[in-house]
Parts: sequence; C-alpha cells; structure tokens
Amino acid sequence: MFHPLLFYIPLRNETYRLRLAGLKMGTEDPTGDDPENTATILKPKPVTKRPSLYKVLLLNDDFTPMEFVILVLKRFFSKSQTEAEKIMLEVHNQGAGVAGVFTFEVAETKVFLVNEFSRRKRHPLKCIMEKDSS
Repeated sequence: MFHPLLFYIPLRNETYRLRLAGLKMGTEDPTGDDPENTATILKPKPVTKRPSLYKVLLLNDDFTPMEFVILVLKRFFSKSQTEAEKIMLEVHNQGAGVAGVFTFEVAETKVFLVNEFSRRKRHPLKCIMEKDSS
C-alpha cells in the first residue's frame, strides 16, 4: 500500500492542515487527528495596493472656442454644464484645468479620445495626463 509523505486537506477560510503520513506501515492515524503528525498552516493574505492615479488636464490655447471645451468636458468626462463652465474658466485663466483623476488606463484612453476628437473637429485643444501627487 502506497502512503504519500505530505498532503493537504483544505479547511475553512484559507486554512490548510498539513498532515505528515506515517513512515512505517500501520503507524498512521486513520482519523488524521494525531497532534504529533498534524500542523496547521495559515495561507498569507495577498497584499494589494491601490493603483496610481493620474490627472487628466486640458491645456489652454488661443484658438479653441470656450463652447468646444465645455462640449469636451460634458461628452468625455460626464460633467454638468456648471462644472464644465468652471473647469473651462480654470483652463482659460490659469492655462490648464483638471478634467478628472483616473487610473492609468482610463486616463490614457480619455487623453487619446479628447485629442483625437479635437483633431477631427480641427481645434488645437490638447489634453495631457500627469501622475497625481496626492
């Protein structure tokens, strides 16, 4: 009869019981409750960290109409009319305005979509992303 040296018995909630099989025939406890041959091992919980966030910025230029900036903010960033106007004035007065803060993939996609939309509509509006420091 073949006896494995080690095997795992899954228990509840990420806990495993490691049971050492007897090396001699007939010394193995059939119930598996022999404290000398049994040890409990806790599976370590994986450590997860929050993904880095990126600010999507609209940059000011002298040629893009304010209405177009508002349209972009409403269409691509789901901003209300009031929020879009506030961000548009920030872009106009300070040179740049934060349209939103997203994970890398989402920010990259929004930047691409806004730049492509602006190019197709023949406006020089530029959208960039930068890592959020907060």
